[in-house]
Amino acid sequence: MPVLYKTIGDAGLEWISDLEGTVVVPSILNPAGMDLERWQEMGVDAKFASKQVQIVEAYKRLGVRCECTCTPYYIDKELAAFGDHLAWSESSAISYANSVIGARTNREGGPSALSAALIGKTANYGYHLDENRVPTIGFEVDCKLTGADYGALGCLAGAQAGSAVPMFRVRSKPYDTELKALGAAMAASGAVALYHVEGVTPESGQQEFPEETIIIERGQIDDVFDEGCGKECGNGYGEGYKNGCGNEPDLVALGCPHYSASELEEAARLLEDHTPAKEIWICTSRRVRDANPDLVRRIEDSGAKVFVDTCMVVSPATDRFGCVLTDSGKAFKYVPNLCGVRARIAHINECLAGEDSD
Repeated sequence: MPVLYKTIGDAGLEWISDLEGTVVVPSILNPAGMDLERWQEMGVDAKFASKQVQIVEAYKRLGVRCECTCTPYYIDKELAAFGDHLAWSESSAISYANSVIGARTNREGGPSALSAALIGKTANYGYHLDENRVPTIGFEVDCKLTGADYGALGCLAGAQAGSAVPMFRVRSKPYDTELKALGAAMAASGAVALYHVEGVTPESGQQEFPEETIIIERGQIDDVFDEGCGKECGNGYGEGYKNGCGNEPDLVALGCPHYSASELEEAARLLEDHTPAKEIWICTSRRVRDANPDLVRRIEDSGAKVFVDTCMVVSPATDRFGCVLTDSGKAFKYVPNLCGVRARIAHINECLAGEDSD
C-alpha cells in the first residue's frame, strides 16, 4: 500500500488520513521509510519521521497490521497458501506468493490493494486464471548457483523476460531464500510477477518447458558482479549520481527483501570475531528480529545495525551515501534509481568481510 512519505508526500498523507472503514481480510503494511523506533540512528530527520508515523497511524485506524515488511510470509505462515487468491502490491512479495507459495495475485497498485482489503474482493483476471500462469520463456543455466548468484541471475533474466512468465532449469536446487532473491531481482529489472523453476516450485510439474529458451552462462553471472561502484567500469547509470564507478562502497546494506531468521544466522556467523570495515545495515521485519534476540545481539555486538520496518531502497537515509554494497539484485537495481546512489552486488561473505580481509 502507499506508505512511503518519501514518495506520496503531504497529498498522499491527507488522502490516507481521510479514509474511513475497516479491512475485512488479513492485511499487512509494506516497509516504511524508516525504522519506526530507531529512525534517528539511521539519520532520518524529525520532520520526515513525524509525517511517516502519521501515515502508519492512518493505516492502523483502518485495521491494517502495520508490520511494515516486504516478507509477510515470514511472520504469518497462514497468510497465504497454495491456490489462495491475494491482492498484493509489493513486487518481491507478489513474486514469492505466485511462484514459491503457489498462491495467486496480480501486480496490484497500492490503492487497488487497499481497496481489495476493505471490500474483501479482487478482480478475477490475470494471474488468478490458469491460462495466464503458463511459462512463455525458458532460461537454462549452465552452471551451479549459490547465494547472491540468484540475485544476479534475476537481474539478467528480468531484463530479458519483461512481463513474461519465465521457467528456469538450474543445476542445483535453490533454497527458498534464493528463490526470494531471484524473484525480487526479476521484479526490479523487469516486471516479472510469476516464474517457475523446473522440479522446484509447486506448479512447475504442471508446465512444459518453453520452446523459446535462453542460455545463461557463468560469465554472464560474473559480469553482473563486476558492475557498479568500486569497480573499474561502473554500470552506466550516467550523469547525476554522486560518485563515479571508482568509489569504494561506504554502506553495506543487506535485507532486500527482508532477511529471514536463517539469513540473520548467516550474517551473525560471518560477523563474529571481527569489526566491520564499513557501516552495515541489516534489514528485517520487527517480528523476525524480536523472535531472534540472540542473533540480533551477535550482529550488533560487531558494530553492525539491525533495522526493521524499512530497507535501504525506500529510506531517505540511504541518500547520504555514495556507494552501497549489497547482496540483493533488487537493491542493486533500485538504489541508483530511487536513491541516486551507486550500488554493487556481491556475495554476503564479501559484504561482511573484516578490515583485514582480501
